[in-house]
Amino acid sequence: MIIGTGPAGLFCGYLLAKHGYRPILIERGKRVDERSKDVEAFWAGGVLDPESNVSFGEGGAGTFSDGKLNTLVKDPLGRSREALSIFVAHGAQPQILYEAKPHIGTDVLTGVIGRMRDQIEAWGGQVRFGLRADGFRIKEGRIEGIFLSDGSFQTCHDVVLAIGHSARDTFLWLEKAGVAMEAKSFAVGLRVEHPQKMIDSLQYGVSPRSKFLPPAPYKVTARAQDGRGVYSFCMCPGGYVVNASSEPGRLAVNGMSYSGRDGKNANSAIIVSVTPQDFGQEGPLAGIEFQRHLEEKAFAAAKGEVPVQRYGDFSPYATAGRIPDGFEPCIRGKWRYADLSAVLPQNVKIALEEGMAQFGRILAGFDDKNAILSGVESRTSSPVRILRDETLQSNIRGLYPCGEGAGYAGGIMSAAMDGMRVAETIAAKYAPFHAQA
Repeated sequence: MIIGTGPAGLFCGYLLAKHGYRPILIERGKRVDERSKDVEAFWAGGVLDPESNVSFGEGGAGTFSDGKLNTLVKDPLGRSREALSIFVAHGAQPQILYEAKPHIGTDVLTGVIGRMRDQIEAWGGQVRFGLRADGFRIKEGRIEGIFLSDGSFQTCHDVVLAIGHSARDTFLWLEKAGVAMEAKSFAVGLRVEHPQKMIDSLQYGVSPRSKFLPPAPYKVTARAQDGRGVYSFCMCPGGYVVNASSEPGRLAVNGMSYSGRDGKNANSAIIVSVTPQDFGQEGPLAGIEFQRHLEEKAFAAAKGEVPVQRYGDFSPYATAGRIPDGFEPCIRGKWRYADLSAVLPQNVKIALEEGMAQFGRILAGFDDKNAILSGVESRTSSPVRILRDETLQSNIRGLYPCGEGAGYAGGIMSAAMDGMRVAETIAAKYAPFHAQA
């Protein structure tokens, strides 16, 4: 059984089904088409559905992102190429097979995910929606089955735990069940928007850019005086900031682009590294409480809407002259101007300001007073690592922590590749179909 249908769970199930196994995938959220409707309704001002949103549902959190498919993970066995080929076979653009920084785009990715699910089912697998794992039956240190949210019990001895980085309630009962976990470092910060034409001009040296050139991306890194890393993350050319909340009373943002990347703004998270020493409490779930505290502040700052602030109002160190007055954000979801300066811890705010100043020396105007901030960007990666050994199993035998939520991936491709690796490992117990890492 596979818990979760984000990239890790989906590719794990796909590979197992392709080679004759009959995986059962369970997903607490909805099918991607139904989920998309719920997300659009929420962005239009509707009520948040805690089980169907930007974080929960078929495809996982990466569904409502830029669909970026580049990864820095070492890949001697070619899992990355295989994952890209699977995407293309189900409707992704063929150029992702040769582009240096491939992306699909949210509008295309949703269809690809649905067709992958159809193929899993055609091969004999099952994908069941609106079903949450609520507990394990464990005997002598080995898993024997899962208690499900509909009151049923599913006997199983191989369970892939691909829950994603926002399944906070699941992390809580996993800790109570005795699954070994630890708090891990991650990063938090704010989204920043600039005119895409400005980024194009800076990166290409011409304005306007040629129609043969794509909207320009960027990647920037810095080191704050206290040693913290400050860097851009999930940069979305021609994209949108999105309300990515998944819990009532708490607000988080993310970035998203459609396949055409034709929005007027460029946006990226500018994030600062934080460690367990910053969390203010002990225990494996301390990072989750740290995230929640920031998200509660962000929710309060704009009364439940996305809080937005010009950089010149956020920081006294902003420059001027590059971005014209009247520059407005591109946000999916309700937003309003608010004070973001108190949302972040002071040491994170200072590091972010130092990073912005350094980025302004690399890309002129990056720290312009009219650049637009929004927040809080708190879900960059999992704040928890579910420990596993060389067999990819946790201390509970038969339980395979997998993907970003378990702390072993950081994006669509690395999560997909980890799901494939776990599928190969499980299959090797019966009839191996792929060389092992």
